[in-house]
Amino acid sequence: MSDVERGPERIRNIALAGQAGVGKTRLAEALLEAAGESETSQLRKGTPLGDSQAQEAMLEHSITATPMGLTWGEAHINLIDTPGYADFQGMALSILPAVETVAVVIDAERGIDVSARRMMQWLAERGLCRLIVINRIDAAPERLPALLESLREQFGPECLPLNLPAQGASRVVDCFFAPDGESDFGSVADVHEMLVDQVVELDEELMALYLEQGEALEPAQLHDPFEAALRQGHLVPICFVSATSGAGVVELLNVFERMMPNPLEGNPPPFLRAEVQKETGLKEETELKQETEIKQETEFLAQPDPEAHVLAHVVRIEHDPYLGKVALFRVHQGTVTRDTRLFAGDARKPFRVGTLLRFQGRRPQEVERCGPGELCALTKVEEATLDSVLHDSHDEDHIRLRPVALPAPVFGLAIQTTRHGDEQRLSEALAKLVEEDPGLEVARDGVTQETVLRGLGELHLNTALERLGQRFRIEVTTSIPSIAYRETIAAPAEGHCRHKKQTGGAGQFGEVFLKVEPLSRGAGFEFSDTIRGGAIPSSLLPAVEKGVRQAMASGALAGYPLQDVRVTVLDGKTHPVDSKEIAFVIAGRKAFLDAVGKASPLVLEPLAELAVDAPGGAMGDLTADLTTSRGRILDTRSLGDQVSFQALVPLAEVLDYPSRLNAMTGGAGTYSLRFSHYEPVPESVQKRLIKAYRSPDDEQDH
Repeated sequence: MSDVERGPERIRNIALAGQAGVGKTRLAEALLEAAGESETSQLRKGTPLGDSQAQEAMLEHSITATPMGLTWGEAHINLIDTPGYADFQGMALSILPAVETVAVVIDAERGIDVSARRMMQWLAERGLCRLIVINRIDAAPERLPALLESLREQFGPECLPLNLPAQGASRVVDCFFAPDGESDFGSVADVHEMLVDQVVELDEELMALYLEQGEALEPAQLHDPFEAALRQGHLVPICFVSATSGAGVVELLNVFERMMPNPLEGNPPPFLRAEVQKETGLKEETELKQETEIKQETEFLAQPDPEAHVLAHVVRIEHDPYLGKVALFRVHQGTVTRDTRLFAGDARKPFRVGTLLRFQGRRPQEVERCGPGELCALTKVEEATLDSVLHDSHDEDHIRLRPVALPAPVFGLAIQTTRHGDEQRLSEALAKLVEEDPGLEVARDGVTQETVLRGLGELHLNTALERLGQRFRIEVTTSIPSIAYRETIAAPAEGHCRHKKQTGGAGQFGEVFLKVEPLSRGAGFEFSDTIRGGAIPSSLLPAVEKGVRQAMASGALAGYPLQDVRVTVLDGKTHPVDSKEIAFVIAGRKAFLDAVGKASPLVLEPLAELAVDAPGGAMGDLTADLTTSRGRILDTRSLGDQVSFQALVPLAEVLDYPSRLNAMTGGAGTYSLRFSHYEPVPESVQKRLIKAYRSPDDEQDH
């Protein structure tokens, strides 16, 4: 299919999602093989954004989102194989704004798992079109009818099969275009009628034609209402396939081509435009003019017009040793060509597009242009970052895509180099890893002076450490995982500090009265003032805020950052000569600490939502383990001889949960963990944390 032929109406952007081990990568290979892409089984060494990492070969599971492309019929299908481990969920979710459809893959033998349930809910909230693919149908054909009923029971009656297994799951039969025939489930005509009933509900004229006149409807008549049903979540199609035997593979490709939405038909992700106004006024006391930016964001949708200004969204970054920084991006509007000058986000300086890549099979091919709906990659583009918007006009400087809510990285390891002098190399390598993986986070602990790498789980962090050794040749040592405790207050209080220092020369003077109040959990930080009469000039209020923020970062009780606090500066005093910025930084910090000490300070701990699938016989041990871990069960479901439950548990109590789960279930249990919220720690834990902390202010001269 040439560049001229590849308009947005011919493109299908589809991601494969689901639990690790359900066969997503093997299914992707089977789809590529059926489409005539013969290089699918080879590891692609040196291929940007590829799935060739040695770690993935060792794990036999994907740990990155891998793009690939194939041509089928009149459509070009951009397929993205996403990782299934919960530890790599950040990588999986961050790339989904690039697609219109997500195919949630479920193993026929294992049934509905935690990952599938969460993904289906997330996709519904995000408004992406959903398709359920039941893989490995030949492994447990006797379970398929019950599985179909479970899908409809858990996800709703809108889940209907587009095809059904036949002849003992050795093949599948179409239920939409060919309504005659028999399946392992019985009459195909009955399922066809259910599909048509579901689709025509959204089109009154078509429904009247179907019901009143009793006329059979042609598939062409159903195309538009079918797409509308997908967009509105009124229909969630189900397809049966076996990537191993090949049953249903060609039929799935036909579904992709004929029935899944193209970029003109899906629900486009909303962009946000910040309206920036500049006000000129007088800066108090100095009488100098200043400009203040006032931003208000409005939502809009990109238009898939190849002639419009470019709007493209970066969904993945990879640092390749030969190609430099590689950015995978989705074009939502306009056309990117070689030599196009683009801006990345709010950057003032443009960069020129050099090598432009598009995926055919698993290998990228150089192309001259990339239009609306396309998934392409740029090489040697230092300006682009994950989630940045690429555009070709300063009119789009302040545009971003509505961000995806990603799981918070809460598992931590303090790391340091084994060889002196590698600290700068380690810092640069960590920055690249974080840029590639949105589930990772690096922070410098102000209390311990340690570099802390945070991720979504033990496997996630171990994988990152292996990359440090393999890719960057950096050896590190690690300490016990640190917990991201936080501090807050439970009551309002007022604080005061009069900072006065005379050293023989110029002195320092600043006096601050302020009030602290608790905010709702997760609200963050608010700063305001009720100063009247210029008791503290407005030019010095930022210094007070700076001091408050310093104290919040270092903690006031046990050395952990404070959150969910409102600070209001009430009053203060200045000196005509000695009042300087540094004086009000110190006064603001100490006044804040004074207030916090009176405001019933608390230590907060992160709670995680734990979801477990395990054999029913292990439920007693699992429940007892949760009780001793200060956990509480939220929901329990029994599915045959399996049990599934969700619980809230302090993160500090589940750092070694993988090994405990394996011991309790004989290796048959699976779990996922994601950050939920913060709650106060028990009094005994708070006392222990306070005792272990020595405040930096204790070592300073007050």
